[in-house]
Amino acid sequence: MLDTVKHLRMIDQDPLGIALDKIDVSQSDLYEQDAQWGFFERLRKEDPVHYCADSEYGPFWSVTRFNDIAHVEKNHQLFSSEPTITIADLPEEIPFQSFIQMDPPKHDVQRAAVQPVVAPTNLAKLEPIIRERVGLILDQLPVGETFDWVERVSINLTTQMLATLFDFPFDERSKLTYWSDAATLSDLTGGDQFGPEERNQAFAECGEYFMRMWHERANGPPGNDLISMLAHSERTRNMIDSPMEYLGNIILLIIGGNDTTRNSITGGVLALNQNPAEYDKLRRDTTLIPNMVSEIIRWQTPILGMRRRAMQDTDLLGKQIRKNDKVVMWYVSGNRDDEVIKDPMSFKVDRENARHHLSFGFGIHRCMGNRLAEMQLRVTWEEIMKRFRMVEVVGDVVRAKSNVIRGYRSLPVQVRPL
Repeated sequence: MLDTVKHLRMIDQDPLGIALDKIDVSQSDLYEQDAQWGFFERLRKEDPVHYCADSEYGPFWSVTRFNDIAHVEKNHQLFSSEPTITIADLPEEIPFQSFIQMDPPKHDVQRAAVQPVVAPTNLAKLEPIIRERVGLILDQLPVGETFDWVERVSINLTTQMLATLFDFPFDERSKLTYWSDAATLSDLTGGDQFGPEERNQAFAECGEYFMRMWHERANGPPGNDLISMLAHSERTRNMIDSPMEYLGNIILLIIGGNDTTRNSITGGVLALNQNPAEYDKLRRDTTLIPNMVSEIIRWQTPILGMRRRAMQDTDLLGKQIRKNDKVVMWYVSGNRDDEVIKDPMSFKVDRENARHHLSFGFGIHRCMGNRLAEMQLRVTWEEIMKRFRMVEVVGDVVRAKSNVIRGYRSLPVQVRPL
């Protein structure tokens, strides 16, 4: 929790009235209240490479414009992903390592081992499975009754898909959601759903479960799931000898396959309800769905930002960044940069060049599962539009408290039939 005596609460401040050097966009309650926009707009205009000297996580730089974020992202020799990509430093008791927090060559080796699961040929095999599961989920929704879209659809669908990718026992798949939440909604990300003790216990359970799965897969024939790929690849088959590295990669794959897609599925419903003219466009022309999917991913920006570490003294837009300084790329700000994206605060299902966004990152760390995420969203909306005239938001959205994931805890809706 933030020490409110020492650290000024941003949620209580006027973005235009606060002193520039007091702005601290690492505070997670900004994102819980969706109150970050004014602060980022000011930083983009007045101080696009901004130094926060005093935060809960120590001093850090914020990079807030689209092109500057892309520059940092692509120059991994200068801006390293090690030791972690979160603003918070990892505590000593969980020294996770995963390929997202590594630089080449080790990053490339580990990423390549699991890349085949999202290869085009495998995605083609997965699409009919996704479509069937989406249809079953949507057909079970109570028409005319209020229910939580996050729980009944977003979490349900993405956890089923994640269980398939891991070949995880289907009747125990809720564990995957729990472990994902322990990582993204804990004290490590400014969250309040998991304290250190519960978070560490969740990670221990996750590690024990996936250690058992590794040994089962390693002693069996090569499979087409993520664990088999790691266990049978010559390049990663010794990963089990480094338990924190193995667990770090498992947590990464769980989050990547769960949180981002699930929050975009919810975000799309919210965006269309907040922009009814765009919902009308979609009803008139459902061929807009693939383009809308890219716009949802930009508008939602499910990963708020990632941290890098300066490898040497360097200059960025005239600011002197010192070796080992924390540099945070705020994708959520870059995706609202009006110097690169026209009318960026608007949600447009027919936006031109809709795929030009930062939500998947750039360079060597560009999201490995981006095509899978797009496919899940596309199939979901194709099936929604076959069944319902509208998924109507009928209550207040509850957002997640996190400075890494831009997510949702609940969204009450009712579905209206065609």
